[in-house]
Amino acid sequence: MQPSEIAEILNRPVSRELLARDITRLAYVAEDGTPRAIPIGFFWNGAEIVMCTPPNAPKLAALRHNPAVALTIDTEVHPPKILLLRGRAALDLVDGIPDEFLQSNGAYTMTPEQRVEWEAEVRALYDSMVRIVVTPTWAKMIDFETTLPSAVEELVRRRAERDA
Repeated sequence: MQPSEIAEILNRPVSRELLARDITRLAYVAEDGTPRAIPIGFFWNGAEIVMCTPPNAPKLAALRHNPAVALTIDTEVHPPKILLLRGRAALDLVDGIPDEFLQSNGAYTMTPEQRVEWEAEVRALYDSMVRIVVTPTWAKMIDFETTLPSAVEELVRRRAERDA
């Protein structure tokens, strides 16, 4: 998929809405060869998905071995809106708490006092974190109004050809 095609998909209003959410599902291959899909907070910086995790997280060894990942960001309403992404994870160990981690939790409803308390707890817990950075190399947005899953699109196309 060409970068311009990815950018066009990611700049759609529905995609921008989904990229402003807090949670994605990160899919990767574990070291034992089995698939994993986990919910994880993320921050979209306009070019990359940034997720942060403790340096001892089991997923890091798997991502070092095989950095290919898939991400899903979706809604919980009908019809669902779904953003599917693929890319490679780059890992970056940083001292302290990455700004993206603090920003990735911005949509949760917290009073200013709760936010101060939460940040203090986070800073006390982590001496360092690993940034998992994914630049999308493939993207698809499904909203069931203008776009459908590829299998459904194929059925619609076949039916239109048959009925023509």
